Amino acid sequence: MPTPPPFDPPATFNLADHLLARRLEEGRGGRTALITDAGSWTYREVHELASRFGHALLDAGVRPEERVLVALPDGADFVGALFGALRMGAVVVMVNPDQKPDGLAHVFGYTRARAVVVGLGHLEGFQAAARQAPWAPRFLVVGEPSFDAALGGAPTELDAFPTHRDDAAIWLFSGGTTGRPKAVVQSHASFGNTTELYGKGVLGLGEDDRTLAVPKLYFGYATGSNLFFPFSVGASSILFPERCTAETLFGQIARHRPTLLVNVPTMINHMVGHPDAAAQDLSSLRLATSAGEALPVELHRRWDETWGVELLDGLGTAEMWHVFLSNRPGDVGRGTLGRVVPGFEVRLCDEDGREVPDGEPGVLR
Repeated sequence: MPTPPPFDPPATFNLADHLLARRLEEGRGGRTALITDAGSWTYREVHELASRFGHALLDAGVRPEERVLVALPDGADFVGALFGALRMGAVVVMVNPDQKPDGLAHVFGYTRARAVVVGLGHLEGFQAAARQAPWAPRFLVVGEPSFDAALGGAPTELDAFPTHRDDAAIWLFSGGTTGRPKAVVQSHASFGNTTELYGKGVLGLGEDDRTLAVPKLYFGYATGSNLFFPFSVGASSILFPERCTAETLFGQIARHRPTLLVNVPTMINHMVGHPDAAAQDLSSLRLATSAGEALPVELHRRWDETWGVELLDGLGTAEMWHVFLSNRPGDVGRGTLGRVVPGFEVRLCDEDGREVPDGEPGVLR
């Protein structure tokens, strides 16, 4: 697969424009963007929903560069709120809607968010956490009749705010392994860059692909692989709001026939260990990816023997946004993370920061 050219966007660059409005300009507005059990959404319909959310945020007093918490289950509203906020120039902070109150209070104080987009079913916990913040954010409550009516009546077009390519687009939270999770600020261009280098350059996504993810969209791994990457080529993203189990995943695969499965080792273990694993038809998949935790060699072998779907293990971090070390289609080594994704650089160093010779252990830098 040829290495894509370096990503060099113009100085004025809005990620929502790049990933969504551009598809309409290409004549792909009628293609399926989102697939859910309740129905599908075209690119034009998602663009219109995003514009409505952008207008709703502006009407709520949100200004460009202010933070907006998006705390919704996976579905069209999450996607509309995310792209709507980016389109009007706000900075998105994606939050697990089921996060515990203590963690939410930290998020409110840490981000100083101007507004929160949350579902009616999760409103109470978010309001309780917001009361501990030094100011009161505005709440946009999906499922509340007054908000839904206002959203439905909002304009379906919104000019993209002229963000600079280096402006903040999304705050991604780290795993919190050394204390409270910390946010990594990623720019509009950063997301476009990895979409080109990994989504297209390594995974080889095309417009006929259908992606399905185990992690939810508020995780950067899924934001990329199950939203930004497919949207960059006019492909389709399969979304479901329920907690992911092996049974849920098998059902989604059977109904919607994805071509790329975005997976994690814990779920891979549940899948291959399921009593009905051998009866599951995963033949629609051309690839699966694994990240988020170590993938044991034996587990990788069991996956291969059960389904024979090529599984690409990789490594990504919030600081790099997404995967920067990965196996390649047709070149998979069990127990390895593959090679550096073109466009990234890594060094293997000793405790003093000196690069170690080939074959010697070290720390990635």
